[in-house]
Amino acid sequence: MNGARASEASRLPLPGGGYLAYYRRNLAANDVSSDGSNQRNVQPGIVFLGGFASDMTGTKAMALDAYCAATGRAYVRFDYTGHGKSSGRFSDGTIGAWRDDALSVLDQLTEGPQILVGSSMGGWLMLLCALARPDRVHALVGLAPAPDFTEELMWQTMDAGMQAQLMRDGRIEEPSAYSDEPYVITRALIEDGRRHLLLGAPIAIDRPVRLIHGQADPDVPFSVSLRLADRLISPDVVVHLVKDGDHRLSRPQDIERLMMAIEEVS
Repeated sequence: MNGARASEASRLPLPGGGYLAYYRRNLAANDVSSDGSNQRNVQPGIVFLGGFASDMTGTKAMALDAYCAATGRAYVRFDYTGHGKSSGRFSDGTIGAWRDDALSVLDQLTEGPQILVGSSMGGWLMLLCALARPDRVHALVGLAPAPDFTEELMWQTMDAGMQAQLMRDGRIEEPSAYSDEPYVITRALIEDGRRHLLLGAPIAIDRPVRLIHGQADPDVPFSVSLRLADRLISPDVVVHLVKDGDHRLSRPQDIERLMMAIEEVS
């Protein structure tokens, strides 16, 4: 990974003095064919986009790292600002800011066509990146993708008192099923999210898309993936529903399904 020890993340400087922590492997893999010649390999690289308040050391991110190590594929995993080892405060983050983080990674840390793999919130961000950089995106693979979640799964599920508190105080805290620390939901997150909503109109992405969603997902209903598939203009969209799948989709059989989806769109 760029010669660094496995425990050391590299840093991508950001305007304003912050940085994104990342790991990258096999950057040159796409420039050399399997026989060692200089012909360009058509195998696209992979970028993993994690979920809300997650980091690049999760099960899916690490499984992809091992897969790319074994297959020689270029791969980048990273932490958004305010997440994991990156600079910044989580409570300052917005969908637009985290999308810009992902675009910085795509622009500066990858070469050639990429498969974007987005988990939960990362599934929203991968769509926004594909709209912003259509020529750089080979395909999309979403795991319990959550486009528009700030509006539909946060704001619209709050009662009037919570909405009033959020608007008045600028933030509220919600318990997390995945951490001892509560989620911080800010007014800026909600208001910025409204500038990036996608499910209300056709989505002009014409690339292969694979969506994997658990029907037992307690956080993001699997109907979101069905609606997303309907909105995408691409004719090559497949939704895989996992009857007993949860939101994480991190079991061995889920990881195997993810790798199969990547192979299918490569």
